[in-house]
Amino acid sequence: MGWLAAGDTYQVALVEGRVVARSASGGKPGRTVPAEIRDRAEVLELQRFGEWLDRHAADCAAQVTTWMVSALPVPTGLLAQVWPDEAWQAALRDIVVVGDGPGEVGLLRGADPADGLRLVNRDGGTVSVAAPTVTMPHPVLLPDLEGLRTFAAGLGVLQGVEQLHRATWRKPAAITERDYVVTEFAEAEYRSWFHLASRATALGYQVSGSSVVARIRDAGRVFTASVAMSDPYTEDKAWTGNLGWYDEDGQRRLPLSDVGPLAWSEGMRMAAALHAGRTTTTDGAE
Repeated sequence: MGWLAAGDTYQVALVEGRVVARSASGGKPGRTVPAEIRDRAEVLELQRFGEWLDRHAADCAAQVTTWMVSALPVPTGLLAQVWPDEAWQAALRDIVVVGDGPGEVGLLRGADPADGLRLVNRDGGTVSVAAPTVTMPHPVLLPDLEGLRTFAAGLGVLQGVEQLHRATWRKPAAITERDYVVTEFAEAEYRSWFHLASRATALGYQVSGSSVVARIRDAGRVFTASVAMSDPYTEDKAWTGNLGWYDEDGQRRLPLSDVGPLAWSEGMRMAAALHAGRTTTTDGAE
């Protein structure tokens, strides 16, 4: 973006999301916008535009995360349409994409309406994908996840949306149809119910009644992962309870044996994150 005149003395521009100013004759921009032009229309409009760009980038990243976490099929034509947008490109670049064929797996490096998607495969070669739809699999569904992590690290890849290094959990083989809850992350103590609820919402989860919940799509089914919370009306402090999974409506508790691998991993991720944010440790230190 170029420089805009802000009166006769200064020019302003949006640089890395921040409004900066310099002398009208050029030179190095200062660290702050001079007080005499902070209320000028050019400065205020640039600030609003920068805020919109931040929201747009967050929305793009959130949408790509939804596609990945839910392992949803995404039209290649749609990816080609949004790729020229820098915010979309930042969210999509280097995400692992899987097409129809056995060799159509790699890091996304380009998308074109005519040529389809361009991927870098494990051999370092370029693969073109023209399938109608592709997926951006959740890491728990990726074959040879550790190998892909090593390959990406060798290329110096930093994904805009966390996929390869998203924390994952795999369901133990010993789980039976008689098991209904996970107790591993229960009893995390918070100073108050408000602190626990704030932690949950900051992580992007919902507080519903006396539970923290996340709705997760897994192989065409929708699961509701739920971490119990202590009663805010009877306790000064707050604790997390057991983790369980329910049906789409959150009404019928499911046996752990019925929980899909993606729903299991994301539910465990939620419970672990709530446990990690506890404000009182096991030895009582805060």
